[in-house]
Amino acid sequence: MYSSYDVIVVGAGHAGCEAANAAATMGSRVLLITMNMQTIAQMSCNPAIGGVAKGQIVREVDALGGLSGIISDKSMIQFRMLNRSKGPAMWSPRCQSDRNLFAWEWRKALEENRNIDFWQDTVNEVIVKDGRVTGVKTSLGIEFQAKGVVLTNGTFLNGRMFIGEKVFGGGRTAERAATGLTEQLVSLGFESGRMKTGTPPRVDGRSLNYNLMEEQLGDEKPGKFSYTNTPTLTQQRSCWITYTNQAVHDELKTGFEKSPMFTGRIKGLGPRYCPSVEDKINRFADKDRHQIFVEPEGWDTVEVYVNGFSTSLPEDVQYKALRKIPGFENVRMFRPGYAVEYDFFPPTQLRPTLETQLVKNLFFAGQINGTTGYEEAACQGLMAGINAHRNVAEEAEFTIKRSEGYIGVLIDDLITKGTEEPYRMFTSRAEYRTLLRQDNADLRLTEKGYAIGLASQERYDTMVNKRTGVSTLTDAIRTTKLKPEEINSWLESKGSSALREKSSLYTLLKRPEIDLSDVNHVLELIPEFPSGVGEEVIEQTVIEIKYEDYLNRERQNAEKLDKWENLSINSAFDYDRLKALSFEGREKLKRLRPATIGQASRISGVSPSDVSILLVYMGR
Repeated sequence: MYSSYDVIVVGAGHAGCEAANAAATMGSRVLLITMNMQTIAQMSCNPAIGGVAKGQIVREVDALGGLSGIISDKSMIQFRMLNRSKGPAMWSPRCQSDRNLFAWEWRKALEENRNIDFWQDTVNEVIVKDGRVTGVKTSLGIEFQAKGVVLTNGTFLNGRMFIGEKVFGGGRTAERAATGLTEQLVSLGFESGRMKTGTPPRVDGRSLNYNLMEEQLGDEKPGKFSYTNTPTLTQQRSCWITYTNQAVHDELKTGFEKSPMFTGRIKGLGPRYCPSVEDKINRFADKDRHQIFVEPEGWDTVEVYVNGFSTSLPEDVQYKALRKIPGFENVRMFRPGYAVEYDFFPPTQLRPTLETQLVKNLFFAGQINGTTGYEEAACQGLMAGINAHRNVAEEAEFTIKRSEGYIGVLIDDLITKGTEEPYRMFTSRAEYRTLLRQDNADLRLTEKGYAIGLASQERYDTMVNKRTGVSTLTDAIRTTKLKPEEINSWLESKGSSALREKSSLYTLLKRPEIDLSDVNHVLELIPEFPSGVGEEVIEQTVIEIKYEDYLNRERQNAEKLDKWENLSINSAFDYDRLKALSFEGREKLKRLRPATIGQASRISGVSPSDVSILLVYMGR
């Protein structure tokens, strides 16, 4: 066993797995320390990956060379592209996963990486010398030396679990909390806080009456997350939809006096966009029902996840309320829902690489930074792992701009604005979301992943072939001219005005009446259709043509603002020297230490005049 490593990753959840794999793939010798080897990549909450904005993140992780997309493709039981009725910027892939298969595929992938070692233990101290991390110390008293450490502790730091009036230590059901580390980090000067999350009960699918629910099928032609040659889903399992009602709400209210949320025993803030069911009926008293998604947990299990029924009420109240939901009249419960309160560290203490400002080569990723969601955790782990390796190798830091990816938006939001409640990604958070679509993540990011040694040659070649295919098809569309008699009858059937003279197919595709479902019919009109063009290339090409004006405008806006992103600020800059700065602006700049003028401009309390003063000082 090695006693000294390049990088140590603490925690083997979604952030830890991506961090360990990234650093190891790039050449670092990695030790992955987890409290339980049997729960690597455990899906603590719902058995699903992706969704609105989250699906875009998974595709970006995949484009860079991460594994979340590949693992999801290998373990999915249903796939849906959400928001197809809206514009392409809103399309978001989501899959229902086999919970056990997902974890197994992750463990298998990590074990196949020869640069990763494993150790089952709890880390309760990071070793710091002269402001630089040099290793970790475990509960067994073992010290492991390392040049870089990534902390991905999830909900385990001083975790407390709540079911009604019952309170016990733990970070996840049947797993103990991690103690000691928060206190040590605080002694080093870090600021910590408390957050809360929850989970619903799990039930026996054999006890449900699906005839009283709405069936939710997967897509007829299921897609994938990964740009690699992962298997295509050939059969799918259905999900189901039902609703709460007034009888359910009345039953839940009988337990409010024992609710840890309402009695004040839980101090941390929970996720705004995924509230508990008791919070929903309390905050939205005018609503007489709330949607419940009934989600199977895998191919070969009867266990069902009751999405939308997250709760920490007493288990008997949970059970009685469940039985009043249509289709749940005879439900058998496997285990009750619960809430978890845990420590986090405000992410304004981090640099853009997710390295801490206080301790060199110490990185935080995932829920320790105040985020919620597998996808948000995975992309942070990936970036922390990349930069931990590059720090050890004495290479330049690797970051992604807001105009380059949702990953860049997420990290910039965290380190610049911080968060007082669990942070979740939405498309609305990205000002350049028309550019940052799920269909073009490979064209945006694979070259970057390849340049740093994470994305493989095969991935890079696949991206280049796609880019070439898009260019070839675009040229063919531009040069194809259509006569009125070739297309007018079809145009009239679509409610689009007829051609009066010969017109290019390129111009025709821009018409709003012609949507993406019509494209194959139109492309058949190309005399010599380019060979070997797949659906992915066709979709990419048509989106770029159809929304060309919007995309060009957004690129121009991004280029203007990126000028500020390229103006670096020395991390040791003395803001007290600039007497003209406002008091609030100076204090915020001193505390947050922005890496660029662009980041400084987004800090709450830093005024435009403060930014102008910085620009003048820098000779701009």
